[in-house]
Amino acid sequence: MSSAPATETEDPAPTHSASAPESTDSGDGFLVRQAKAVVGLWRRSLRFRVVTSTLILGLVVVSIISLTMYRSIADGLVDNRINLAQAESRELTDDAQAGFNGYTGTPELPVFASNLVNRTLKAPAGDESRYVIFTRSIDNSSDVRIPSEESDHVNLESIPSSLRQAVSADPSRQQTMVIELDRPTTDAVGTSFPRRSDSETVPAVVVGSQIEVPSAESYDIYFIYPMDQEEATLGTISRSFILGALFLIALVSAIAYIVTSMIVTPVRRAAAAAERLSSGHLNERMSARGHDDLAPLGQSFNEMADNLQAQIRQLEGLSRVQQRFVSDVSHELRTPLTTIRMAADLLHSSRDEMDAVAGRSAELLHDELDRFEELLADLLEISRYDAGAAVLEQDPVDLFAIIDRVVDSTASIADARGSDVTVHREAGQTAVAEVDARRIERVLRNLVVNAIEHGEGRPVDIWVGGDDEAVAVLVEDHGVGLKAGEASLVFNRFWRADPARTRTTGGSGLGLAIALEDARLHHGWLQAWGEPGSGSRFRLTVPRTAGGPLTTSPLPLTPREGDLPGGTA
Repeated sequence: MSSAPATETEDPAPTHSASAPESTDSGDGFLVRQAKAVVGLWRRSLRFRVVTSTLILGLVVVSIISLTMYRSIADGLVDNRINLAQAESRELTDDAQAGFNGYTGTPELPVFASNLVNRTLKAPAGDESRYVIFTRSIDNSSDVRIPSEESDHVNLESIPSSLRQAVSADPSRQQTMVIELDRPTTDAVGTSFPRRSDSETVPAVVVGSQIEVPSAESYDIYFIYPMDQEEATLGTISRSFILGALFLIALVSAIAYIVTSMIVTPVRRAAAAAERLSSGHLNERMSARGHDDLAPLGQSFNEMADNLQAQIRQLEGLSRVQQRFVSDVSHELRTPLTTIRMAADLLHSSRDEMDAVAGRSAELLHDELDRFEELLADLLEISRYDAGAAVLEQDPVDLFAIIDRVVDSTASIADARGSDVTVHREAGQTAVAEVDARRIERVLRNLVVNAIEHGEGRPVDIWVGGDDEAVAVLVEDHGVGLKAGEASLVFNRFWRADPARTRTTGGSGLGLAIALEDARLHHGWLQAWGEPGSGSRFRLTVPRTAGGPLTTSPLPLTPREGDLPGGTA
């Protein structure tokens, strides 16, 4: 029966101990989120930065000025209180010395001294602006002793020993010191006021002097002047400074907010209008009212928008004319080309019956007609892209099947150039994506033929990689490579790296341009990299799902981005 209670007492402990870190983490997470929110607001909002900066700078400046003025006023009050205390103490000390000098022996000296101190030196009853202590000097060796006289709330312990030493060392001069005086807490009437602490500490000025008493040698007189009034004055001044500083900072921040709003609001409207204009709303304009400095901003923006709209419409018209021209020329050339093709085929079929020159001419005519037909087909394809008429037929396809067909179809070209085409594939690896198989095959064929053409008989490697969102194919050759800046030019229409080089595979000069358009049509990437003497790389990246997001590629484009996966074909 004793085991049950033990189990019950042990169960809550882990629960409690586990909840504490969670609350700490929750608090830390809240602070981190708030800090990030403030940083994000600082980066996004010009108004917040201006107002915050103004607030901080205003706080710093006002604090410095307030502290400087407060210190100056405090020093002035203290100096003034010291001067008044010294003057009053000097007069009272002279009166006391004159009284002792006129002492005639009646009554007794202690009684005379007590009467003199109480009548002349001490403040009237109820007046706590001055305290007095009359005591025997440190170096007094006389046998005649006069009892010490002290005001209420003070005693000899209130006087620092250093001040007493200074008075004894130089009796001819007043010695002044500012101290922290401990005295009982009193109300306005002067009675004890009930508090947690029965004493309070106030700054006070102590003025010490020495007089000569007949037949009793030297005695010290210490006047203590509490600075209650000065402290109350400084408290009032400090509260006034704080309230004034807060009001001034709030006023400056409000002014900064208003001024910033007057500037930021038109700028934000201009930014919103520019964003809508960039998104295709060419009729977007700003309201340009008034005659202030911001009015020309709206007018200039509207003029810019008008000019852009006119230029865009002009360019669109020229583009339509160009597209129509290319399409019309391509279509119009089809009919005579068909007739020429029929005649060329007849000549080519009977070339053996011709003499050598005529037979060779028939072969050249046949080959060039092939290139001409390929050029017309590419021009028609380009015109479809320019007109936005290209349509995809997407289905789930394994890219390895497409790559195999491309390698088989380009085997004769690779054999002629002496290049070995290798597909690096891991056992059981697949690369399924929703693509238009015909267009992707055309892209890969262009990449492989281009690699063979510029590989100078060296091996050509094909790498395939994939992740959850994308599939990539990288074609690498080890030939002449690309010079700096040529990676962005290889996809231009009719661009050639070296116009003087002889092309062995023919081509229209539009293959890579069409491949780029095919990649864009799939919402994918087609990228190039190369270095002279190190070969070149072409990477095709397409989303696994049609229209899916594409942020990164599974394969590195350059050697510096990482190593390619291993495996053999």
